[in-house]
Amino acid sequence: MTQQMFPLVAKQALVRRRGKVLVGPIDLTLAGQGTSIVVGPNGAGKTTLLKMLHGIARMGGGSLDWACPMEQAQQRQAFVFQTPIMMRRPVVENIAYPLQLIGVPRKEARMRAAQWAERINLGDALDRQAMLLSGGERQKLALARALIREPDVLFLDEPCASLDGRATREIEDILQEVAAAGTRLIMSTHNMGQAQRLADEVLFVLHGRIHEFGPAKAFFAGPKTPQASAFLRGDIVE
Repeated sequence: MTQQMFPLVAKQALVRRRGKVLVGPIDLTLAGQGTSIVVGPNGAGKTTLLKMLHGIARMGGGSLDWACPMEQAQQRQAFVFQTPIMMRRPVVENIAYPLQLIGVPRKEARMRAAQWAERINLGDALDRQAMLLSGGERQKLALARALIREPDVLFLDEPCASLDGRATREIEDILQEVAAAGTRLIMSTHNMGQAQRLADEVLFVLHGRIHEFGPAKAFFAGPKTPQASAFLRGDIVE
């Protein structure tokens, strides 16, 4: 259950690389419901923040605690990268792979993968090599591959960054569907229209720090800082 994992509490959490602080220190508490959208200028640290919260970026200080044991939390979450990795296998095998890792019989895994392929409009491409898919198709496959294990928490790093309007709408429809079913979404985007459509709360990241954090309606109606106001106007924020 998602509620058993939250709150997620970060205290003075930071990530360093080659002695440089990329993100942090971060003090943050995320509750167990809704969709959190991370926004900010390029290079602000959005991706590193998501990776830190997910546990795939090594922390250089502070703490990050779920309401359940860390091992259990890691098993109940998934991550969709901006540029997903495709295995040199057919679509159905790519989607089924996470199930096979946890011992689901191959026949059942392929059946569930086929069902997900239908949901993302790749039902006619089950035997197509995943490496030959378009960018939008790859991103939808990556989303299905992440969701097939029914994670309680899904992290997404700008999943629609290079997609056209139709592919973006299809992915947003899936995200809204799983969010309504109880999956906790934590996602970065550079698309403010998408942020307004999906967000329950917004984290505005600047220089590796959380500059603003609060309800989405309040953020878009009236940011608290001049930097966030400038960002929403489309100005360059340094």
